[in-house]
Amino acid sequence: MTMLVKVLLVAALVLSIMVPFGYYFLGEKSRSRYKRSIGCNCFFFFGTLILASVLTLGGEVHAAGEVVEAATMATGMGYIAAALATGLSGIGSGIAVASSASAALGAISEDQSIFGKSMIFVAMAEGIALYGLIISFMILGQL
Repeated sequence: MTMLVKVLLVAALVLSIMVPFGYYFLGEKSRSRYKRSIGCNCFFFFGTLILASVLTLGGEVHAAGEVVEAATMATGMGYIAAALATGLSGIGSGIAVASSASAALGAISEDQSIFGKSMIFVAMAEGIALYGLIISFMILGQL
């Protein structure tokens, strides 16, 4: 990256931090200043993000020295299967932990002697995510 690009990115970053704070503290003292300050902050943040993407990805592209084999349809489907195994098991585990942990906390607040039993159910719900991760490693090992 050239020096000009670095200076532009640093200036955009500093402006994205300073301008919304200045707008908040120096602006009118009303309830709408919160919305305007957040809007200004989002505008400058995403503007800086787009500027950084354009400036860093706009360079020349050079090919690597070695030849890379083309991926087959089976390889792509394997990656999709591994992603689905991890993602869906994580979502299912989150739903299970949400319900079992809240029920366990309610039960523990009434009777503290059942702490161990209730934590077993929460741990079993967390195990679903681990099983999905293990399956995705097995899928990726076959590719």
